Formats: sequence, C-alpha cells, structure tokens
Amino acid sequence: MTEPTSTTARAGRREWLGLAVIALACVLYVMDLTVLHLAVPELSADLQPSSAQMLWIIDIYGFMIAGSLITMGSLGDRIGRRRLLLIGAAAFGVTSVLAAFSTSPEMLIATRALLGLSGATLAPSTLSLIRSMFHDPRQRSTAIGIWITSFSAGAAVGPVLGGVVLEYFWWGAVFLLNVPVMVALLVLGPRLLPEYRDPNAGRADLPSAALSLAAMLALVYGLKRVAQDGATPTALVAALTGLGLGFVFVRRQRRLADPLIDLSLFRIPAFSAALATYGIGIFVVFGGFLFIPQYLQLVLGMTPLEAGLWTLPWALSFIVGSNVTPILARRIDPAWLMGGGLVLAALGFGVLLGIEAGSGLPLIVLGSIAFSLGMSPAFTLTNDLIIGSAPPERAGAAAGVSETAAEVGGALGIAVLGSIGVAVYRRGIDDDLPGTLSAGETEAAQGTLGGALEVSAGLPSAAGEALVTAAEAAFTTGLHLGALIAAISSLALAGFVLARGRVGVITEEPEPVDEPVACSD
Repeated sequence: MTEPTSTTARAGRREWLGLAVIALACVLYVMDLTVLHLAVPELSADLQPSSAQMLWIIDIYGFMIAGSLITMGSLGDRIGRRRLLLIGAAAFGVTSVLAAFSTSPEMLIATRALLGLSGATLAPSTLSLIRSMFHDPRQRSTAIGIWITSFSAGAAVGPVLGGVVLEYFWWGAVFLLNVPVMVALLVLGPRLLPEYRDPNAGRADLPSAALSLAAMLALVYGLKRVAQDGATPTALVAALTGLGLGFVFVRRQRRLADPLIDLSLFRIPAFSAALATYGIGIFVVFGGFLFIPQYLQLVLGMTPLEAGLWTLPWALSFIVGSNVTPILARRIDPAWLMGGGLVLAALGFGVLLGIEAGSGLPLIVLGSIAFSLGMSPAFTLTNDLIIGSAPPERAGAAAGVSETAAEVGGALGIAVLGSIGVAVYRRGIDDDLPGTLSAGETEAAQGTLGGALEVSAGLPSAAGEALVTAAEAAFTTGLHLGALIAAISSLALAGFVLARGRVGVITEEPEPVDEPVACSD
C-alpha cells in the first residue's frame, strides 16, 4: 500500500473518538442478529407465537437489513451520512423500546422489521464516514480494522450478554440494551462526526429503492428456506423471483440519469476484485462455521450459553486479526498478506476434518482460531479497497454494496453448505433407522440431528443409543464435507487474490482526494 503523502490530512483526537462511538453502534447492530435466540423459550411462553410467526420474529430483522443496505448507503450520499446515521439511531432506539414491550407476535414482528430498516442505516453510514474521516491510508486501514472488530465483538458479546440479562430480567430486556448506546450516539454524534454528502447528488429514485428491497428480501428468504427445508418449490420460486427483480433493478439503473447505484463502480478493477473477494470470503466463513454451534450443543451436549462461550475464541481471533492486519500491511504486500491468510484459513478448516462424533472440542477451538485469523486480512483489506477505490461522493453507495455482498454471501453459504450437510446427514442415517419407527418419527429423525435425538428418547435403551450414534456420525460426516468445501474455496480464493495482485488490481491505492463537503459541522 502506498505511503501517505504530505498533502494527506491525518485524523486527530476527534476522529478517533468519533470512530469509537460508531463502532459501539455497530456492536449493537450485530448483537440484535443473535441476542434474541436465547430469549425464544421465554418469548414463546409469553406471546405464544405460532411456529411460522416465531420464524418471522427471528428472521425479519436480518431480511430487512439485507434488503435496505443499498438504498441506505445511496441515501446517505444524498442527504448526509451523519444525518442518516443519527436518524437511524433515533429510530433504532425508539423501536427497541416498542419491541421490548410487545404484547403480541404481530407487534414484535413489525417492530423487528422496523429495527432492521433502521439498523440498515448503521453499517453503510459508519463505513462511508470512515472514508470521510480518515484520508491517510494507514490510518484508514487501522480504522477499518477497528470497525470490523466491532462486528466481531457484537457476535461474541451478544449470546453472553443476552444470557446474563435473561438470568435476571424478562425477554424484552434484551432490546433495552440498545437504548443507552443510541442515546449516546445521538448526543455525541453531532459533536464528533463530521457531515458529508455529495453536493451534486440528485433525488433518490423510489422505484429503484422498492425494487432493491423486494429483490433482496425474496432472494435471502429463498436461500434461507433452502437451508432449512431443502430446495422446495417455495424456496426456489422466492430465490428466482429475487434474481429476476434484481435483473430489473440493474436495467433500471442503466437507464436513469441519476441511478440509486452508479454501476460504473463495478468497472473499477480494485472495487470489483475486492468486492468479489469479500463476498466469497463471507460465504466460506458462514458456510464453514454453520455446523460448529450445532455440534457443540447436539453432539457434545452443551447448553446454548456454554456453546456461546466456546465460540469466543473464534470471535476474539477475528478481533486480533483485524487489528494486526493494518500493521502487517505496512510490511507485507496486501495481496500476499490476504493470500497467505486464506491459506491459513484453509488449514483451519482442514483441522475440522479430524473431528469425530462425540469428541473434538480442542480441534474445533484450534480450527476456528486458524480460519478466523486467516480470514481477517481479507475482510479488513477488501473493505479498505472497496471504500478507498470508490469516488468520495459515492462512498455511501460503495459501503451499501459491500455490506449487501456480505449479506448475500452469508445467506448463500448457509444455504449451499447447509443443504449439502442435510443431504449427507439423511443419506448417512437412512440405513441405520430402526424399522419400528412410525412415519412421523422417521421423518423427524431424517430431518435433523435434533429430531433424531428427540426420537431416540422414546425408544428402548439399546435402540435409542444406536440411533444417537448413527445420527451423530452422519452429522459429523456432513460437518467434514462442509469444512472440506470451505477449505477448497479458501485455497481457490487465495489463488484469485494472488493472481489479481500480480497485475496490481488487488493492491491499488487511490491518491488522496479532497472530500466533497456540503455541510458545516
């Protein structure tokens, strides 16, 4: 990466304090994706939602985020990135209170949807503000490392903090954790964060925003259904509908004089190469890590809180790797740093191949540490390239595209590797099912490892133990195959990064550019 020039303004105390504020908001953004899972038993007893309503309560937050990121990133460029962040923070805080005191499943679904819509303002606004606040390449790399750290910290803290809160309070209290941080953001944001927007931006195209939302909702919903139920007609129709609406969205952007997304961004080699690396990397991590929490709980018999604690090494490794990467990037070519890290990630996934049914906790910890450290350079440096290679006035849109790629990559990783894992599990358990099972018990045992464990509890001792052994072995085989695919994908991605690095694409560093400032502080 190039050295900072003498004309590059360096960030000071105000910018670093501002980064701390927006990083804390990002912690909550991720926490809300997972913290509700632990509250499901109490929530179910209180609101008594149907199974379909419970799925929507859990999923709608992530769906709305995925569908709104592009729109919110582009909107921030138009109305001001700080302004959008503060509007989103206010909405997030108010909606969190409404969610905490929901009196019906329908109310909780609606408030979770609004939380997702307001939460979608946080990631693109914060990343684009980093582009505006940190012009020095070294400082910006460090800032982005801290920004990524906040997401890892949210993933680590969410289950643990949620478990502690639920020990003493009712299920709605998990939402009230958001309120103090959002109040702090509203108080400190105007003082610490500068306001930036594109002075020449046109009006936002509402039909494009609607198409973006509908396309992403349908696609992510379809992929999630594939992961849970297999390639059912409903899942395939939803995914294909999402792709079709996405095609219409792209065609509309090409015709508009002032599109929601400037497609010329994708003609910037560094932007497109970094975006592809980031999205595929997310695919690998989400897909490869999919089986581990289930293995800890269903095979090793851990409680959700215990399983959450044993995933801390994974999250902490991402934190360490994200913050060490900018330091290493000063001494090691970014392409080689990312490529070497991806090879380490492949070795980490390879370690998981040694796991056996009923054992393997040390291998899980070792493997997760290795692939987390290995993936960190790719995540940190690609976000730096994505946001740095885009024109300053399009930083919000670039950030929205980046986070959308992450959402799609994660959903695709879960759907593809999850479906493969389910198929392997069913094939592995079919020959070992007791002939005395009813049709319903057979379907439950074939569906998931959890279903097989429930069925085994009602069988005679010997038959139940045999079913558990067969189910755990079949699930472990699926875990092995998922890890193998993740390892191969990591090696292929390493080859892509190194090949692009040889021609300078993956290591481009834009010259310092004066940021368009349309508003005073």
